Amino acid sequence: MKRTDLLRLMLLVVAVVGISLLHYLTPLQRPMLHDIFQRLYYLPIILAAFWFGLRGGLISSLVVSLLYIPHVLFQWGHHSSLELEKFLEILLYNVVGGITGFLCQQEETRRLQLEETARGLEESYRKLQRQADMIIGIEEQLRRAERLSALGELSAVLAHEIRNPLGSIRGTAEILRDDYRPGDRKYEFLEILFKETDRLNRVVEDFLGLARPVAAERETCDLSSELREVQSLLAGEAASRGVRLRLDLADLPPVRGDREKLRQVFLNLALNGIQATGRGGDMTIRSVLRPVGEGAPAGIEISFADTGAGIASAQMARIFEPFFTTKEGGTGLGLAIAQKIVESHGGTIDVTSDVGKGTTFTVRLPL
Repeated sequence: MKRTDLLRLMLLVVAVVGISLLHYLTPLQRPMLHDIFQRLYYLPIILAAFWFGLRGGLISSLVVSLLYIPHVLFQWGHHSSLELEKFLEILLYNVVGGITGFLCQQEETRRLQLEETARGLEESYRKLQRQADMIIGIEEQLRRAERLSALGELSAVLAHEIRNPLGSIRGTAEILRDDYRPGDRKYEFLEILFKETDRLNRVVEDFLGLARPVAAERETCDLSSELREVQSLLAGEAASRGVRLRLDLADLPPVRGDREKLRQVFLNLALNGIQATGRGGDMTIRSVLRPVGEGAPAGIEISFADTGAGIASAQMARIFEPFFTTKEGGTGLGLAIAQKIVESHGGTIDVTSDVGKGTTFTVRLPL
């Protein structure tokens, strides 16, 4: 029994016993007081019915009747007219207790039904909200697919209109460079021309990589081995920037995927983290095996966490948009390509960031 119910029960017992004692201890020569005490019995009966329902109302009225009957028989028994009135009052006690308890119990049942209905509506609302979020996500994917489709249509034109002239420009610059020696000012200008044509060519390559369909070649991949290779490839870059590159790898089962494409994603995310981290900071690559969850299959999570400046909340919504970048000299295509590759493997890529503390990109791949 709850503490509240116990306190209520004690209060009812004290009230019934107290009223009964007043009846038995008050002389019969004061009938007005007895009439008052007789009416006071209704208070614990109604309270019991209100607190404990039909059972409480009937039990309290029966207890009051049993306590009051001896008083009627032995003290008022020589007044037959009064005795009949008292027995009618006892009958009324039980009628009031039963009816009040029944009504209160019906009200409690109705309240429980309404609460159950409210819980059902709340659960329905949550389901609708999840479905609405899913629809919003699908619409965003469709919009992104439309943008990629438009990029695909432009890719052939770009390949012809930009890459071919770039090759001609670079070839001409190589011929002109032969007429000058290192240290000559015109030689330095030609070197700048080489760098800029190479950078523009990389932009075109990234653009075409985003627009092309991702190859569906699949093979068994050891992700732990791939991540160790990424660490080896980027160890020099991290050391030159004074960044500690750490690995925290779990024992992962093999997955089916495109080894080269996945390595491209891991290299991109790790390099972004190193470049975003200041000297003396950390770049941690961590992998965990995710068990089967509620509505989610088993999979692998690979996180790339840096201790850099973080990403402002206003920029977070656009982080995977093509051509959006906060990095000087960046094309804004690396993360968009990484997302496309991960999604082609049936996975997802998410980002969380805390300004001033760092950013974490998490790649989730199904087993």
